[in-house]
Amino acid sequence: MQACPYDALYIDPNKGTAAKCNYCAHRIEHSYEPACVIVCPTESIVSGDLDDPNSAISNLVATHETTVRKPQSGAVPNLYYIDASEEMLDPYATEVTGSGMWTEQAFGVGHFAKYADSRLDGADTTSMIVQLALEKKAKQSSPRDQAIIRDVMERLSEDSGEAKRSYDQPSKGVLWGWEVSTYIWTKGIAAGTYVVAVLAMLSGLVEMDDGLWAMTLGIGIAFLAVTGLLLVIDLDRPERFLYVMLRPNWDSWLVKGAYILSGYGGILALSTAVLILDLDRSLLAYLAIAGLPLALLTGVYTAWLLMQAKGRSWSEDALLPTKFLIETVAIGAAVFFPLSMMEPVPFIVGGVILLAILAHDKKLIMKPQMEPLL
Repeated sequence: MQACPYDALYIDPNKGTAAKCNYCAHRIEHSYEPACVIVCPTESIVSGDLDDPNSAISNLVATHETTVRKPQSGAVPNLYYIDASEEMLDPYATEVTGSGMWTEQAFGVGHFAKYADSRLDGADTTSMIVQLALEKKAKQSSPRDQAIIRDVMERLSEDSGEAKRSYDQPSKGVLWGWEVSTYIWTKGIAAGTYVVAVLAMLSGLVEMDDGLWAMTLGIGIAFLAVTGLLLVIDLDRPERFLYVMLRPNWDSWLVKGAYILSGYGGILALSTAVLILDLDRSLLAYLAIAGLPLALLTGVYTAWLLMQAKGRSWSEDALLPTKFLIETVAIGAAVFFPLSMMEPVPFIVGGVILLAILAHDKKLIMKPQMEPLL
């Protein structure tokens, strides 16, 4: 839903899963037209095979000036608008008046749909109804009367100023709320603490004794468990999390991230086993060869997941992975060094840094979702 640049997906209230128009596949496979084509009273919707040069839709596209919505998104849309104006396709081109038809549907299906209340836009309803009535009358009148009506319509258009919005799509609300921003923070603690501990050990800044290793691994396991819990809670259908692991789509960073988290969790578990079973401590260094890159990926992969959300401004931030990398190291330093020093001042400084990063993550997740996608 976050990836769709047209905001066309929604949560099916009966199934609790994401859904969208499937072009009436059950009708198309039996050579019927989609339902929207059949019921449209003005026959304004035309469907067909664009790959067939002799089809009606191909002839329409070839002989008319057409426009598509958001070609810059890379979605390669196959929905063409004939003789459409900018105001019809770009919500920013319309004037906001504060009231409009159907805008009371603003409450969506997201976890935080209440925020949609701040995105109501309006329309000059009376003017729109007059325009529609005149257009309908013009189709039924003589050529002389049609010319007069067209003249009146032009004058109305000139007097009405900028185009006004007549309909706002019901908002989905904020789909990713506190659960997502908090899980970014908790996995930053789980991964960053281990990363900074290993780097401090390799650079000679800190000598990692059993007590420090135990705290580092304990924090990693505990906060990784909280991260997994938040990930499952965020789903409207928690049992569907098994699909991510058992029916993976490897093009998705949601899937890749789940396996990265699992791999990193495995390294933490094996390292803990070394301490519990009192094995050779050099094994911790060998495990860190795999643990360090997995920990870094644990902290950073969400950036690539957000960048796959083409419908949001996250996808436009090429520096997002670098920012997540810096954040992971900063979180790790804020947790690890106070633990290694056991002094009150580092704990206070570390706490302030952690709270500031949590507030930043909340803003990072929430703000792009407030942007209109129409």
